[in-house]
Amino acid sequence: MKIVSRTSKALLTFAALTALSACGSNGLFGIGGKTNAAATQQATRTGGSESVAVNRYLWAASLDVLNFLPVESVDPFTGVIVMGYGTPPGGNRAYRATIYITDPALDARSLNVALQSRNGAVPAETQRAIEDAILSRARQIRIADGAL
Repeated sequence: MKIVSRTSKALLTFAALTALSACGSNGLFGIGGKTNAAATQQATRTGGSESVAVNRYLWAASLDVLNFLPVESVDPFTGVIVMGYGTPPGGNRAYRATIYITDPALDARSLNVALQSRNGAVPAETQRAIEDAILSRARQIRIADGAL
């Protein structure tokens, strides 16, 4: 039995969601010819009454930066990624995170990270450092993608 790494699992999940969203009638990411098509994933909630646009660079960067945490659930319909407890490399304190991507824009207002340790809340500086790392990684991915 082959063991799949957490990063591979997260990337496979993202790829599966991307492939699934491409099956819709609106084209890749369900947004057809909208202007920010390369950077946005849009999904429609069951019932067709509500949709949310998710920045794919923030989504991928969140999974990349927090790859030491196990992915518990992802919901592209609401823009939420829930991760379980994990210890960062070289660290001795376990954390868990919930990431909420609220907007298709690649900026700080689009990203909300709730970070918690087993002892409760973490310092605001630690949470901001994680958000900054995700934003920096998202920009790196966007540059590497040639989407500027």
